[in-house]
Amino acid sequence: MKIVLAPDKFKESLTGMQFCAAAEEGIKETFPNAQIIKLPLADGGDGTIDVLEYHLQGKRIKIKVNDPLFRPIESSYLFMDTIETAFIEMAEASGMHLLKKEEQNCYFTTTLGTGELIVDAIDKGAKTIILGIGGSATNDCGIGMATALGFKFEDENGKDLLPIGKNLNKIHAINTHKVLSGLKHIKFKVACDVTNPLYGKEGAAYIYGPQKGASETEIKNLDDGLKNIAMLFKKQFNIDVQKIKGTGAAGGMGAGTFTFLNADLKSGIDLIKDLIGFDDKIKEADWIVTGEGKLDSQTLSGKTISGVLESAKKYNIPVAALCGSVTLSIKQANDLGICYVGAVIKKANSLEDAMQNGYKYLKLLAAEFVNQKF
Repeated sequence: MKIVLAPDKFKESLTGMQFCAAAEEGIKETFPNAQIIKLPLADGGDGTIDVLEYHLQGKRIKIKVNDPLFRPIESSYLFMDTIETAFIEMAEASGMHLLKKEEQNCYFTTTLGTGELIVDAIDKGAKTIILGIGGSATNDCGIGMATALGFKFEDENGKDLLPIGKNLNKIHAINTHKVLSGLKHIKFKVACDVTNPLYGKEGAAYIYGPQKGASETEIKNLDDGLKNIAMLFKKQFNIDVQKIKGTGAAGGMGAGTFTFLNADLKSGIDLIKDLIGFDDKIKEADWIVTGEGKLDSQTLSGKTISGVLESAKKYNIPVAALCGSVTLSIKQANDLGICYVGAVIKKANSLEDAMQNGYKYLKLLAAEFVNQKF
């Protein structure tokens, strides 16, 4: 019997690796000789570095960079020598979690630190850079990142502007004379799972600005700034970013990476699956057991479970989902392609109990699953 364990993390409760350990214990209590393949996954957001480090034995590189408010911090990224590839989480240098609540306002924040991570990876010999852009504290359309790479953003008097969201509508020209040599030879892939356009009522500022601390007036100014830089992109680079899905991701980082880095914007889970050879490793499995913190109507919106279901369907492998909580009916889960569902919250006495003792309850769910299905 071959069972593949392919979960995402349960945020603030279990890592993907801990899920695998708990599920393996539960399964082997009943079937000690079961063949267990542990393939923890991520969708390009926070925690992806840990998953790739587990699979690819990359080296964690630590350097000093600027945080979203231009303060020095130690940040890290993963470098895989064997494939000359770096994986960078934007949140490591430009994330909301780096700021206190009262500091969070994307009107004044920058992606400069993310650019500094990219520069270091190129210096270390990376030929491919994969960038996860979840969890950002910014709305600067990537001009901070681009500044680290040598781009200059000038006002109408030719003066360099500080690369923050507030200054987007002051940019008159983009100076490319000192851009890092060799940048065009690096292949960039961006894990991007939202489809928002850059500006407008469904764009970066209006949809995500409120969550990042911007006021109504600031959001209007940010949106105007995004329109301004989109116009410059069209004028200087002949790129109409507003027509490209996902350019509003991470405060316009989707548009910035597409324009400044010539990046491919891809589904995060698809990128991770390709990197670890997921589809080859699940062949001939009897079941795939996946899971994430919450199984709900958003599950097929580029999340890990949707990627697992897509791969399982190719080989007609049944999928079980063991999750923190489940808001779908059994029929809805079945319609998605999930053949078995379990929820930690149904075992626990409270949400706090579920969060603190997720390992114990997940082990019980895994044991129940194999006892019912084998």
